[in-house]
Amino acid sequence: MFRKKQLAITGLTVLMLCASVCEARHRPHHTVRTRGNEPALRSSSVLVLDSNHSSVLYSRKADVSAPIASITKLMTVLVVADAGLALDEPIQLTAEDRIVGKGAASRLTLGTTLTRGDLIHLALMSSENRAAHALGRNYPGGLSAFVTAMNAKARKLGMTSTRFVDPAGLSCDNVASAEDLAKLVVAASENPVIREYSTDRGYSVRVGRRMLEYRNTNSLVSNPTWNIIVQKTGFINEAGRCLVMQAVIQGRTVVIVLLNSVGKNTRVADAVRIRRWMEAKLLTPEHSADKV
Repeated sequence: MFRKKQLAITGLTVLMLCASVCEARHRPHHTVRTRGNEPALRSSSVLVLDSNHSSVLYSRKADVSAPIASITKLMTVLVVADAGLALDEPIQLTAEDRIVGKGAASRLTLGTTLTRGDLIHLALMSSENRAAHALGRNYPGGLSAFVTAMNAKARKLGMTSTRFVDPAGLSCDNVASAEDLAKLVVAASENPVIREYSTDRGYSVRVGRRMLEYRNTNSLVSNPTWNIIVQKTGFINEAGRCLVMQAVIQGRTVVIVLLNSVGKNTRVADAVRIRRWMEAKLLTPEHSADKV
């Protein structure tokens, strides 16, 4: 018994050391300098891209690969969609979906059965970790085949600085650059299910005898002044607060990528600042010809 307890303590110590190394390797940096004609943003890595013309409106460290947390789930759903798997197929959460570690929270109890469509809905809208894991586990060939497919899809989209190791985004080894994530957002925006589910304000599912109410992790989807086509949030300590979305601003369809924002509400505040900056910039005489 003592021997087993010693081994358990040793194993836990190793896991904690690995987590510390991972966090130190990707520890957020927030020394941000801006010029007077730039938006005052607090995200470390930023990209604002005009989707219609593929022109960069604003960029900061957009080519630097970094942890992306639950932004991963956009790729998870794209891979499921590519496989043509039925949305109405029931999937039961099993002990294999018990994810441990920081940020691994889930409101779905093991043994719950939901449709694949329900799991996609919760993964995109409310960033449900067990839902995303179950989607990967129920892929033909299992979880390892799914992760392989995620990386193959990234290569196909030209995401050259990207690597995936899990479908939920809880590992700090899921990394990408803002430039790569813009490509992912554009691809995701072409899928009607992703557009609908990621921008839904709320959704309910039955778990046992209870109905669980879920809300969107991005407060901007409830703001009637925003026209958001697709979006996803993400957070783990190593990644900071992240937000990607495609939205229509001043008649332009733009992709916004914000990585490693400091503070709980900063990613949303940065998106608002980008919108105001764009509106002010496009209303000046020298940019009036840019309007579409």
